[in-house]
Amino acid sequence: MRRLKNSPEHDGPVNWHVLTRLWPYLLEHKIRVGLALACLILAKIASVGLPFVLKHIVDGLNIPADKLTTATFPIALIVAYGVVRLSNVLFGEIRDTLFGRVTERAMRRIGLSVFKHLHQLELAFHLNRQTGGLSRDIERGTTGISFLMRFMVFNIVPTLLEIVLVAAILLVNYGWGFGLIVLLSVIAYVAFSVKATDWRTRYVREMNKADSTTNTRAIDSLLNFETVRYFANEQYEARLYDDNLAQWETARRNNRLSLFALNGGQAFIIAASMTAMMLLAAHHVSEGTMTIGDFVLINAFTMQIFMPLNFLGFVYREIRNAMANIENLFTLLDTRPKVNDKVDATTLEVSQGAICFDKVKFQYQPERPILNEISFKVEAGQKVAIVGESGSGKSTISKLLFRLYDIDGGEISIDGQAIDAVTQQSLRQQLAIVPQDTVLFNDTIAANIRYGQPDASDEQLQQAIKLAHLGKFIDSLPDGLNTQVGERGLKLSGGEKQRVAIARAILKGCNIIVFDEATSSLDSHSEQAILEAIREVSSGHTSLIIAHRLSTIVDADCILVMQQGAIAEQGTHQQLLAKQGVYAALWQTQLKQHA
Repeated sequence: MRRLKNSPEHDGPVNWHVLTRLWPYLLEHKIRVGLALACLILAKIASVGLPFVLKHIVDGLNIPADKLTTATFPIALIVAYGVVRLSNVLFGEIRDTLFGRVTERAMRRIGLSVFKHLHQLELAFHLNRQTGGLSRDIERGTTGISFLMRFMVFNIVPTLLEIVLVAAILLVNYGWGFGLIVLLSVIAYVAFSVKATDWRTRYVREMNKADSTTNTRAIDSLLNFETVRYFANEQYEARLYDDNLAQWETARRNNRLSLFALNGGQAFIIAASMTAMMLLAAHHVSEGTMTIGDFVLINAFTMQIFMPLNFLGFVYREIRNAMANIENLFTLLDTRPKVNDKVDATTLEVSQGAICFDKVKFQYQPERPILNEISFKVEAGQKVAIVGESGSGKSTISKLLFRLYDIDGGEISIDGQAIDAVTQQSLRQQLAIVPQDTVLFNDTIAANIRYGQPDASDEQLQQAIKLAHLGKFIDSLPDGLNTQVGERGLKLSGGEKQRVAIARAILKGCNIIVFDEATSSLDSHSEQAILEAIREVSSGHTSLIIAHRLSTIVDADCILVMQQGAIAEQGTHQQLLAKQGVYAALWQTQLKQHA
């Protein structure tokens, strides 16, 4: 069973430090934020003023019907009530519109930072990642940022401010009883909400973890669709997926039940508090110390407090979730690349294209050394081949040349410049590769070839197609260069994908080209076409060919024979056959297999 690795989950307290990391994105739009805050204050002033206008309207109408005339009807107060309510809504909408730009720009900036950061991480990180879970972490993180920035700034702080203002107004105008009920109710509500939300956070995290696992399983299975079909394991995959869905279902149920307990407790506190406020207000009205308008005012203030307070409970729960998701996103951003440019790194200048490996040592794990102080040179314009048994370290050499990993000892240089002393960007710009497993973008053939040099002219594109012997195949397609290759290029055969990769490498226009077992999985006809293309491309370039089939590299200027991480032999094809050593044995074995 394939093991699925998920994003880190932490059951500890929320890391509020992430708020400080969001602060710079707010400061980018100081004027917008200032105007939004001004609208917030105006909206709250209008909100607090509404109950007073309503009180005077009720008191104005609370006279005998025979004395209520057009002259005594509080038309101005009713109009003022409408204006104040409209102002409250309009200022809130303007505030949200102004701050929406800030939120959207922050999401864009952070999303771009994560995308660029992922491309800076070393190959080992991407080999160990689970694409589905990673994409969900990024999606939930950016959504969490949007929620946190909007509701933290414009809901939690204003609601708390409004509660303090209302409590103070009730305390000053109507005595300590009303103010005390409000403060005690708010304290009880907030304390219960925080405690209960912290308790149920683990259920939210379990739900997110199950969601990521389920999504990862689905994407992993669909990306390996052919393998599933070849082994007739559709039911097996469905069973594994259903197991993940069952875990997700359980997590959702636990989350829902815990939410019910939280909402029930909050509703009880609100109902008890509002009942106490109404009983106290009714008592004062019966004693004649308060008017009906005062009763309405207190009722309006009570509703005005507890409605946003109830919403505050929801916001706090969602902020807990958002903070957990943002924490995962920033944890990803804090992952430091293991392959880094030096502070004083220079730009690689390639004039000839000579490559030198000097006593290079490398290991993926300490207990498994791959290369043991290998040394060799590829002179400018030479065609050098590297052969050997599987696991001897052939393909590792190409990865080290591109500096996908840092070596553990020795030095790799190009034209006398150590590759760890130059920037990775300039290094890879000077190298072209035709990989063993050519993975294409889900785009057109033209777009995949142009990836080698996005700003190439149509003439350069056609020249690359010609050198890669790809023209006849493209002409046979109804849509020609505009043919879609499918996800990972699955609509093309192995040979067709390899020729697209060769055309892409040609278009890049580098002095150094690496062919990493470019014909290992091809039939004889496709292999000959690819070999002809490689011979033409190699002419006038420094070529490093990593090969499994020895028949494809008999014309190489030098052949390096790898064995257990070391160079066992080197020389031309004829020289190595004359030695009757490792190469000759491999040659004889492949001849027998061919026969």
